[in-house]
This record gives sequence, structure tokens and C-alpha cells, in this order.
Amino acid sequence: MTERVPILRIGDVLLVSIQVDLEDRVVMDLQEDLSNRIVETGARGVVIDISALEIVDSFVGRMLATVAAMSRVLDAETVVVGMRPAVAITLVELGLSLGGVRTALNLESGLAALRRARAAGLGYVPGRPTSGFRPDRT
Repeated sequence: MTERVPILRIGDVLLVSIQVDLEDRVVMDLQEDLSNRIVETGARGVVIDISALEIVDSFVGRMLATVAAMSRVLDAETVVVGMRPAVAITLVELGLSLGGVRTALNLESGLAALRRARAAGLGYVPGRPTSGFRPDRT
């Protein structure tokens, strides 16, 4: 049995804390679990904490971009937090810019980034009602 990445709910934000090696099966489970939780909870923001990752490769970079894109399609903005300097260097050296993925140094900064995006009309703000069309939510 593979390990599952925990997804915690904090208000209308889902916190994904990656503490395990990201093998193919774990990533597939994460994508399915997260998409289901976004729909079930009506989450408007997703924070992915990668502070436990010491090593990344192109697979991890693609996974982060895919999860963020999937969340956007489900109307939840994503911020990746806790990136170590060595991880950032590796991603740049691999040519992975993580286009479309917001990043922040820590959880507090990640939540602030979600608030700024909403204030600028670009997405979600924790605790503030949305003004966009959301036919699947009441």
C-alpha cells in the first residue's frame, strides 16, 4: 500500500504537506485526493508545503505545475511554500520555471499571496466571498 499525502482543511484553504517521496502512484493519488477535496469542501485556495523536500527532479516540478493547473480548473488558486534554496536552484538548473505557480517562503506568506491575488482581481482571498460565476457551488 502506498502512502498518501495529507490534505488538511484550514477554513476554505487546503494545506497539502508533502512529507513522502513522490513516486508515480503517490502523485496520482494526490491529484485525485486533492481534486476531490476541492470539490467536496468548496476550497478556494491550496497551499502546497514542500519544506520537507530536499531533492527535486523534473518529475516533481511537473507534478507541482500539474496540481496547480488542476486546482485552477476547479476554481482554487495554488501557492507552493517552503521551497529550500537548493530546491529552487535545482528547478532553475533543470529549466523548470513552474509557470503559473505562485510561490512563497512560508505558510503565512502563502496565505498573504492568496489575499493579494484576490485583491488584484486575480483569484482567491481567504475569508472573503467570491464574485465569480460558480455554477457548481451554492
